[in-house]
Amino acid sequence: MINTELLAEICEVAGAPGHEQRVRDIVLREVRPLVDEIRIDNLGNLIAIKKGLESKKVMIGAHMDEIGFIVTHIDDNGFIYFHTLGGFDPKTLTAQRVIIHGKKDVVGVMGSKPIHLMNAADRAKVPTIKDYFIDTGRSKKELDKLIGVGDTITRERKLIEMGDCINCKSLDNRVSVFILIEMFREMKKKPPYDVYGAFTVQEEIGIRGANVSSMDINPDFGFGLDTTIAWDTPGSTKQEQVSALGEGACIKVMDSSTVCDYRMVKYMKEISKNKKIKTQLEILPAGGTDTAGIQRMNPGGSIAGAVSIPTRHIHQVIEMVHKKDVRAAIDLLRASVENLNTYNWKFK
Repeated sequence: MINTELLAEICEVAGAPGHEQRVRDIVLREVRPLVDEIRIDNLGNLIAIKKGLESKKVMIGAHMDEIGFIVTHIDDNGFIYFHTLGGFDPKTLTAQRVIIHGKKDVVGVMGSKPIHLMNAADRAKVPTIKDYFIDTGRSKKELDKLIGVGDTITRERKLIEMGDCINCKSLDNRVSVFILIEMFREMKKKPPYDVYGAFTVQEEIGIRGANVSSMDINPDFGFGLDTTIAWDTPGSTKQEQVSALGEGACIKVMDSSTVCDYRMVKYMKEISKNKKIKTQLEILPAGGTDTAGIQRMNPGGSIAGAVSIPTRHIHQVIEMVHKKDVRAAIDLLRASVENLNTYNWKFK
């Protein structure tokens, strides 16, 4: 159904915002034989271009970076302090392994005050990032030879399969990097318009890569490609779910940074119906994606929408997606790109 070995390689590699080079190397290796042109801009975005029958431009954005941390201080006892790169849910960090990427990769563990020594007020308090430090089991003298202030930190988690689901760190948004690569791999005929696959950087700290890429490409049509909330677990209600695992890829209607073009939403709904691709509609109350930059950071804007992948446990130590939703996302994205010239895009 999907190439889980490739997905594992893409997810497990480190790539904090501004330090996506290890991910980019994998993308370059995989996508080079599938497209007509590749370029890398000054910010680090990788743009893979497949020429179409006409000169209109389609931009698809999938960000390569993951949430992480950056070293700010190493104390005299060798404990490491850090600042966040992207939004973390602090309560999920307790006793979790991380990797500090210095002159060599160093494994550490997130430490905090032991529960045995907490008073009632401490136990009732929701933990914050400042309550944590990283313990590598090494002395400051030893660490100074390996890491320093400014080195990035990422989660240490391997991909595993759980039933029909995939569980790993960085599925936000490496699953979309995988989907975009696979779309190019499965695109056997020349598309109607030039397709620009933008593997972007620094989304988790402000959609920075997509903004730069959109200004460069100036697309006529655009697709964001990212994960979305699947709160289909105990304690949720139907109106709060946003999406559910196993119910298909999501057609984004809106999020906090984008109202998708109503023509694109209607078009994608028709494509999913005609191609018998299982989909669900997504309205995300909080959180934005590269779709915002693709839609607006260019003269006149683009006709933009997004394919989203339902994901549980987003911005935690691990995340989870369903294989059928990943497969549906590849199919929906490819069909949407390949049939853009068949739709009447005039305002009605």
